[in-house]
Amino acid sequence: MSTMLFKVEGEAKSIRTDLKSRHHTWVIDEPVTMGGEDRGPDPLSSLLGAWAACENVTARIVAKELNFNIQKMEFQVEGVLDPRGFMGDPNVKPYFQEVSIKVLVTTDEPEERVKELGRITDARCPIYTTFQAAGIKLHSEWIKV
Repeated sequence: MSTMLFKVEGEAKSIRTDLKSRHHTWVIDEPVTMGGEDRGPDPLSSLLGAWAACENVTARIVAKELNFNIQKMEFQVEGVLDPRGFMGDPNVKPYFQEVSIKVLVTTDEPEERVKELGRITDARCPIYTTFQAAGIKLHSEWIKV
């Protein structure tokens, strides 16, 4: 398989950014308290949402390979950021210090298989591994429900 190119184009309208990828459009903005119009999620929440979606896609591929029955998955994703880095303090990292994902998997599979699915998914998820390569503290919990 050859490499894949992902492309997003955007137009800035004050703090708001209108984005397009292929035939999809979306808005990333900040809340009014940060000078935005609150017309979409903020950039960091968008990144966390993209992580949940990436884990979902990766898990579905892995589940097919493992012959694993996923009935439903729910995600709870959080990130901790010290805003001083973003505001220019050179002694503070301007990116997430810590991120966590909790995946609730509805399945008839045993708990050990849910853990295996999570371990393999995390190892292959491009966003998880990007966070990992950046040295961000990661927490991943896969729970059978």
